[in-house]
Parts: sequence; structure tokens; C-alpha cells
Amino acid sequence: MTGLARAASIDGDPAVARYVEKFLRHGLTEFGPVLDPAACERLLAMVRDRRAFGPHLFLSEAEFLADPQYKGVNPMPGRNLLEALGSADAFVEANPTISATLREILGDGYVLLDKKLVCGVPESWLPDWLVRRIEGNPVNNLGAYVRPEYRDITYFYGIDFHQDIIDWKDRHADFVTLYIYVHPVTALDAPLYVMPGSHRLGATIFPHKLERIAGTDLWRYHDERGRSVECKQTMLVGGAGFAALWHSAILHGTQPDRADRERLSLRYLIAKLPGAAPAAIDRLNATIEGSLSLSETRQDLDAGGAARIRQNTINSALAAG
Repeated sequence: MTGLARAASIDGDPAVARYVEKFLRHGLTEFGPVLDPAACERLLAMVRDRRAFGPHLFLSEAEFLADPQYKGVNPMPGRNLLEALGSADAFVEANPTISATLREILGDGYVLLDKKLVCGVPESWLPDWLVRRIEGNPVNNLGAYVRPEYRDITYFYGIDFHQDIIDWKDRHADFVTLYIYVHPVTALDAPLYVMPGSHRLGATIFPHKLERIAGTDLWRYHDERGRSVECKQTMLVGGAGFAALWHSAILHGTQPDRADRERLSLRYLIAKLPGAAPAAIDRLNATIEGSLSLSETRQDLDAGGAARIRQNTINSALAAG
């Protein structure tokens, strides 16, 4: 068995057919609260038993400046709290609706590329020096500023609209993201904003060319070849067990966490097995007008991995209403 656990087949389930159809049409499908809230609560308790969250996670300014590191600061094999919890997330991998939908989209034998815990950080945790340093950054992945022993989770403070293929140079768009809220997430808890239909332009270089259409929830999204599409932003909120799945070229992002608590979620990247028979993702990819892979995925970082662009579309546009 490669990747996620296999559940009993429920092929022909009309709910699964609807989820797949939404994926083919929008590049995104929302399962809603499909997972057991009690199982989510048990996993969350295990996480909190291993990790006390708060301002103590961060380096001092002097500690950071003594040895700034921007690369290799995210979870990795051997330093990944979700993996260290063993079978705590087995209820996700065995969920029959999710596994049947993945089987339809990716085919049999799909493979797990990555899984991890993601923590949205409230501003009250951040030291003043760090707030000044990251202001306006398009991607505030805070791993560089977190103490090394805590880098088994990805911590963020708002991330501009991006595609998950951003971290996969030269990889074909053969994978999807499965994202799960393990506790209730409201508009104040750094919910994800997604843009259904944005996958139609394929993989484009970050930061992306976006402009909000005044007075609406619509955005005009341009690629590097002069093409554009209009997309309506959707805010993903829900209770414990809420899950959504999207194509690697779907634009999504978050604003900073406005609550006084962390927002904890699970993120899985799941790919089609090389050489597998054609599946729904191949039908979707055949409709994409742009590239399905990029040799360079982003222009916001310098050679050392530090931010060199001060631009955050999602924060500026959504703050303006």
C-alpha cells in the first residue's frame, strides 16, 4: 500500500460523484464536516499534550540575527509532529467518502507526498521586532523565527494567494491538497480563502497577478501570456472535521489570525501514482489553458530564502473591503 489507507469501496455513491463533479468543474470540492468531530478532538488533545502554544515558540531578535536561517525550517521526515503521532490521524486516511473521492480523482494507488500540522499564529504571540520585520511580506511562513525544537509544525501569519505547486519545481500538476480543520474555524481564525476556477490558467509564478473588482468578491487573475479569468473568492469556515480538496493550481491564501488562539489544521498532499490509468485529474488537466509545471515557481525570495518583495494582495484588498 502506498500513501493513504484504503477504505472499503463505495464506488457509485452519488455523494462521491457530486464531489468529483465539483472538482472537475471548479478545481475544488468541499466535503464539509465529513470527519468525526470526536476523532478530531482526540487528535487535537494529543497535539496539545506534545506542544504548549504561545509566544515562547519564537526566537529573540538577537538569537535570530546571530544565525538567520530561511531554508529547512519546515516539517520534514524525522521532524514532523503529525507523523510522530502515529495512527492519530488514521480516521482521515480511512474515511470512506474521502478515500473514494481520491480514488476517482487520482486513480488506484495514489501516493502521499506530504502531511503535516499547520498552525495559524495570532498576532498576540509575535514579538514587536518580528511584527516589524514581516510586515507586508507576501508569505509569512514563520519557521525561520521559531525555535528549532518546535519546527515540526508549519507556523504562518497570513499567506497571500498562492498555488500549492509553488514548492514543487518541475513537477507535473498531478497532485491535490486535502485540508482539514480539527477545531471550529470562524472568520476570525485565519480561515482559508480559495478561488474556484483559478486553476484554468495553470501554474503561474508567485506573486500572482490579481486585482479585486471593486465592491465585489470577484478577482481578475492574469497569467504571463496575457490571459485572464474572473474568480469569486470563497471563505472556508466550518466546525471540527470540515474538509476540502483542491487542485495544485487553485489560488488560496489566508489573512493573519485575528483571534487570541492558534488555528490548527491538517494538510495532505496526495498525488497520482506514475503510470497509473487515466483518472479525473487527467480530464481536468486537459482543460487547463496554461502550463502544468514550472521550472521557477516564485520571485519573492532572494538567494538565501529571505523575502525581497513587500506585497500582500489578500491583506490589502480584503482589508479595504
